[in-house]
Amino acid sequence: MSNYTDTIFVKTQYGTSANLDARIALHQNFSTASEHFHDWLFDHVHLPHNARVLEIGCGSGALWERVRGKIPNTWNIILSDFSLGMARTVQEKFLASRFSFLASDAQSLPFPNESFDGIFANHMLYHIPDMHRALAEIRHVLKRGGTLYAATNGMGHMRELTELTTTVSGVTFTEQTPERLFGLENGAAILEHHFAHVTRDVQANDLRVTEIEPLIAYVNSGLMYKAATRTAQSEQAFRRHVQHAIDTQGAFHITKAVGLFMAG
Repeated sequence: MSNYTDTIFVKTQYGTSANLDARIALHQNFSTASEHFHDWLFDHVHLPHNARVLEIGCGSGALWERVRGKIPNTWNIILSDFSLGMARTVQEKFLASRFSFLASDAQSLPFPNESFDGIFANHMLYHIPDMHRALAEIRHVLKRGGTLYAATNGMGHMRELTELTTTVSGVTFTEQTPERLFGLENGAAILEHHFAHVTRDVQANDLRVTEIEPLIAYVNSGLMYKAATRTAQSEQAFRRHVQHAIDTQGAFHITKAVGLFMAG
């Protein structure tokens, strides 16, 4: 089993919003995209005026915080997360609003069939131990004519960071990474087992990192890159390489591969 689908790992990673916030901050503050990713994603959303909406794996609620001014007042939105701590965080953030909140498992959704016009499952399907079971659940609770929106990454995502981590730590990544489990390259084939119509769009978006500390916070927020700072020696080598890139090129460049599937 990959760490990314291990429920203990997921609960540890997302028990609070701290790790996720560090990762979001790097992408938010150093992106080269002309449009914020959540704005770009929401531009693809076309739902009825009185839509009933579910987000699975809502995290800290960053999507809805970003697009709050674009959401029709007539929508009814349920934000859910496997982590009770995350669900509580987002509930406090959106207290006294039209959102409702739930801690639930995507493999067993507590809703009747055909309950929602739109379901969001962004950057989370690769965390589910039985992804096809979860997608079958999503298909059941999605109304006829409804849409699943599922953002994910592709092969080569953050590759410069992966290569640098291997260089300074000697650690080679052998386990299944998120994009191998459900990514831009294989996501359509996975979704087509459950949905008749699947489309994909990819955002042009990289990172130009001009400060070291946000990158260190990102590295320390997860499992994959922590080897870069596991010892004082590896962290010093990591810092030297990034600082050299900033000094000579103006930034440490990181390739991104990120996009959105729409299925119904």
